[in-house]
Amino acid sequence: MNGSAQLKKLRAALLAWFDRSARDLPWRMVDAAGKRDPYRVWVSEILLQQTQVVRGRIYFENFVEQFPSVEALAAAPLEAVLKAWEGCGYYARARNLHKAAARMAAEGIPTTYVGWLALPGVGPYTAAAISSLAYGEARAVNDGNVRRVLSRLHAEAQPTAAWVQQQADTLLDSQRPGDWNEALMDLGATVCLPKTPNCPACPLTAQCAAFQSGAPNLYPLPKPAAKVKAVEAVALLIGDAECAYLEQRGGTLLGGLYGLPLEEGSIQTALPRLLERLSAHSPQLLGTVSHSMTHRQITLHVYAAQASQERQQVAQRPLSRLDHKALGLLPPQGAVQVRLL
Repeated sequence: MNGSAQLKKLRAALLAWFDRSARDLPWRMVDAAGKRDPYRVWVSEILLQQTQVVRGRIYFENFVEQFPSVEALAAAPLEAVLKAWEGCGYYARARNLHKAAARMAAEGIPTTYVGWLALPGVGPYTAAAISSLAYGEARAVNDGNVRRVLSRLHAEAQPTAAWVQQQADTLLDSQRPGDWNEALMDLGATVCLPKTPNCPACPLTAQCAAFQSGAPNLYPLPKPAAKVKAVEAVALLIGDAECAYLEQRGGTLLGGLYGLPLEEGSIQTALPRLLERLSAHSPQLLGTVSHSMTHRQITLHVYAAQASQERQQVAQRPLSRLDHKALGLLPPQGAVQVRLL
């Protein structure tokens, strides 16, 4: 952007558009003094890391109703937090929320970028968003929407993260940093769309080099697609959709959740291992489900079997979407009947 006058004009145009067109979102609520609750800002930013706004809005409203403050979240059992997060995916976010809430309940809520950055699950983008939105700190955010807007503004086909951050820092309106950050993100989410930018509705066409080129949709170039690993696995249902034997998951993806016992591998190799491990017998194929999870495409073969393991009330445990799909293979009113031995 050449010259302070042009920069000033661009800021004024985008902020005027934002004042007219800002999305009405529940985490943007302010108090009588015009301030935002940093707790609500934090929860929303963690949710929106990997969840689209439409879906995130529902989860946000349910989450803050159950845990209306840092103290309430810190006092809740982790399993209750995971249950509230159920179906939202990327469960490390919920575990980190719980850890960070415990620290804030003991030490206080941070008021600076540096303080937020020190918490579990908070990276540079999230720390910049919270500190600018809740406290007015002059920190520029850098997410996918910002990247696309700035790429088109400068007709930069392959913007690096460092380049985007530098441009975002330069453009940031230090008088209204929170509004500026949200204005850029709203523009990318509602107008400067990936495949079909709505240029006639954009307040920045006069400054946009990609628009002037006549092909704004060519900016930025697509990122290389991540490799997807195919994973085959087998799960056993001992019980029914309401009451079944469940195991607690470990690992970073689903740690803390519960689900049907499963083993990775083909039917020929994984099913015998499962039957032996659980002392189960008489397997009956219910069906197969597919599920995408963090660069993995899972094909899960689900069997009902007979065994003596203790059942749990399924509705009381946090389950992944994969396990809900598996249980969805049961016929209506739930039940492949399995007798206890």
